[in-house]
Amino acid sequence: MAEPDVATKAPEYDAQETAIPGDTPTHTGPGMGEHCTTDRPTPAGLTPKGELRKLGGVDVYLTKPEGYPADPSKLLLLLTGGTGLKSTNNQIQADQYADEGFVVVMPDLFEGDPAPNSSTAPGIETHGSSLLDVFKLKAVETAKSFLIDMWLARHTEEKVMPLLEKVIDACNGEFADAVGNGGGIYAIGYCFGGRYVLLLASKRSSVHTGWGRTQNHAEGEADAGASLPDEKGPYIKAGALAHATLVSPDDFQGLQVPVSLVCVEDDPLFPDDIREAGEGIMSKESVEHEVQVYPGVPHGFAVVGDYDDAHIKDAQATAFEQMLKWVKGH
Repeated sequence: MAEPDVATKAPEYDAQETAIPGDTPTHTGPGMGEHCTTDRPTPAGLTPKGELRKLGGVDVYLTKPEGYPADPSKLLLLLTGGTGLKSTNNQIQADQYADEGFVVVMPDLFEGDPAPNSSTAPGIETHGSSLLDVFKLKAVETAKSFLIDMWLARHTEEKVMPLLEKVIDACNGEFADAVGNGGGIYAIGYCFGGRYVLLLASKRSSVHTGWGRTQNHAEGEADAGASLPDEKGPYIKAGALAHATLVSPDDFQGLQVPVSLVCVEDDPLFPDDIREAGEGIMSKESVEHEVQVYPGVPHGFAVVGDYDDAHIKDAQATAFEQMLKWVKGH
């Protein structure tokens, strides 16, 4: 199996265009793509083995090592892409980490409102490539973009971060043994969830992030007479993320714990300039990190799901091992 490329290539190499079928953003600009909102076929013979329940008042999928609690385990948060809590593939992904010795808590980041997938927007059948057919296709893509943008507006940082705080507080109580055994909480994130690994790994103020903010502040300065904002985080000991979406360079500011990034070459949803800016910030701030760039794979490839292409299957297995090794090693 070929090793993934390290993200230190010359700019002219990174600028090469590689078209990956099905890896099309569902709205203008970096955001959410088909692989973030639609599951691949579930690999044959795999079924979830955990349970759906409440934790800290939040719906979660909980899966544990077979020998827990007799056998010491660690606590891992798994943050999903837009397919969310009830995705069979996401549940199987959580089970894979449980098999490696982690109590895995996968919270519902979207409060029962997963991202609309391609079947949500009206579908059409076209024959040939007439001007009318092209118009119809554009209309469908516009409808999909609208649905995704509306969904993103419902699931902002201001809503997701307080939800994660509730889950983390509950984990520190109910699974104190696993948290203590690992010396803290670990986090894995895919697509939408990838950005929140960065936020959980950071020390930030409410002014900086927006969530929990009760007042408007101009240019980061407190209003006259207002108290300074409370700093929060980091919430985790180490984190790993795969093909994150909706990330800006600012999300790399304030990182306090080691992070591992699985990235896709020429990914329109996590562009090279964002990745490179993040690497620069992490290096400048002496944050322990690794960045691996996987060529010839679609955004979303690291999430459990079946592919016909052997190269993508191999890359998926390698990405899992990269993320697993990182959290186990920290």
